[in-house]
Amino acid sequence: MKIAFTTSDRIHINAHFGWAKEIDVYEISDEGYEFLETLNFEGDLKEDGNEDKINPKLDALVDCTIVYVTAIGGSAAARLIKKGVTPVKAKSEAEEISEVLNKLVKTLKGNPPPWLRKALRKTTPNFAD
Repeated sequence: MKIAFTTSDRIHINAHFGWAKEIDVYEISDEGYEFLETLNFEGDLKEDGNEDKINPKLDALVDCTIVYVTAIGGSAAARLIKKGVTPVKAKSEAEEISEVLNKLVKTLKGNPPPWLRKALRKTTPNFAD
């Protein structure tokens, strides 16, 4: 599954979803993780009530299962969830991407919590697919 992180330094989860100019995307499984790409966003991304500015991010993240953020507005969170992407708030801006990825790999090997099992269901193909 693909996991995304809002970041300004490619090390920490330290950017607000709406303001993030970069979002790093990783592929993760119970065997490990791999960096895939950095999504770059241009323009005036500061808070201004312009909901359309997040459309490129919503479109770019549609194949991700989870996006980690430091903060996200209610409207943006609802729009992500509607597209099947689960937003998760980081513990702090000091939280490192690699730390979260390592914990997720460990969790995937064991018994994932209900919210993660639900998020995983969308990426697990079944016979009907």
